[in-house]
Amino acid sequence: MIVFGPIPSRRLGRSLGVNNIPPKQCTYSCVYCQVGLTNHLTTTIRDFFSTDEIFKEVKNKVEELHFSGEKVDYISIVPDGEPTLDINLGITIEKLRTLGIKIAVITNSSLLSDEEVRSQLKYADWVSLKIDSAIPRIWEKIDRPHGFLKLPEVVKGIIEFALEFEGDLVTETMLVKDLNDSDESLEKTAGIIRKINPLKAYILIPTRPPVENWVKAPDAYRLNKAYQIFSSLGINTELLIGDSGTEFTFISDAEKELLSILSVHPMRKDAVEKFILKSGTRWSLIEKLIDNNKIKEVTYNKDSYFILQFN
Repeated sequence: MIVFGPIPSRRLGRSLGVNNIPPKQCTYSCVYCQVGLTNHLTTTIRDFFSTDEIFKEVKNKVEELHFSGEKVDYISIVPDGEPTLDINLGITIEKLRTLGIKIAVITNSSLLSDEEVRSQLKYADWVSLKIDSAIPRIWEKIDRPHGFLKLPEVVKGIIEFALEFEGDLVTETMLVKDLNDSDESLEKTAGIIRKINPLKAYILIPTRPPVENWVKAPDAYRLNKAYQIFSSLGINTELLIGDSGTEFTFISDAEKELLSILSVHPMRKDAVEKFILKSGTRWSLIEKLIDNNKIKEVTYNKDSYFILQFN
């Protein structure tokens, strides 16, 4: 599914998602990934969906939302894999900009050492760069990168992009307990973020079911320490430690729209309940999707979530 949402985003308001990469092709296989294990670890930049196909689906969705009185703050390119693997990313962004809505891209930063990737990404209005750790051994443990990738080159690409980009630039650092939440990792990561001077540096914790069930969020002391380390360097820092809410959009086809959201965004049970109520359907739809192995219910941090069954 190419288009999903709009979904409530903690950073972007009402975000209409664009899935420009099929599942699950990525340069990383992060231990905390919410959309499943990377089954195609790659650094090869190539064609996936056509730009015309993406534009047509997004345009139709935007018109449908406008007719229904639904608000869209950003069109966000945030796929099942790494968006910069798409060789047509820049062309796609240019076409989507004609819809009069700001374009956001959330990237893991791994391919920014490539000048062409940086050139295409610069067409966006808002870009989030991931920097989980500036220490190679920790980066390898948490992000589990493709073997061709080297952290010094990734960091160099991040710094070069930050110097070139004229839009809103933010960073995100996902903290995992006992993995990248040590003072050493936090201080070195903050040092890199300070160099690129983002509009804001977000510190996140896993709030949805991760691919590895041993992944846990740091405790309150470690989170506060992370915030203090970042802030002490003059970095505009914000903790994102809550879920994004339950205000998911329904337009016409409850099953199709629910599956499109779950393809990239696990939903807490209360959010699904609210979606079902809003759509006027019954909980039997959820039972049917579970029975047909399209979705499954999982527990994380004592909360119940629904996620898509990729297999």
